[in-house]
Amino acid sequence: MQRSLVLNGNPMEDIVGFARAVRVGPWISVGGTAPVDADGRTVGIGDAAAQAERCFEIAGEALARAGAGWRHVVRTRLILTDIEDWKAVVAVRARFCREAKPVDTIMAVSRFVNPDWLVEIEVDAVLHDAGG
Repeated sequence: MQRSLVLNGNPMEDIVGFARAVRVGPWISVGGTAPVDADGRTVGIGDAAAQAERCFEIAGEALARAGAGWRHVVRTRLILTDIEDWKAVVAVRARFCREAKPVDTIMAVSRFVNPDWLVEIEVDAVLHDAGG
């Protein structure tokens, strides 16, 4: 099976050795997606829903570049620094995932690399139709 990378120009891609997403055959994994703008600045400081929105936008762009869409998503992982934010973040997730109804994991961690980040998301997808 062919393996392809979805890169977004983040300087850490070469320093650390990671890709925004990896596609192997019909399987696509989008790695931990942080709430940053095109210049790498944190968006929505103090607002978990705004940060989740940005994370889902970035993940959606990666899915599209890998030839997929939200209808192909089979799993999401919502990673929060404050588990009390889960309802606000799930409300954002619903707008992207309502139709596909992927499985989900919601978990809390003590912090992220950037302490302003309240949420990161991960997405896995499988191309299950001929339309990509």
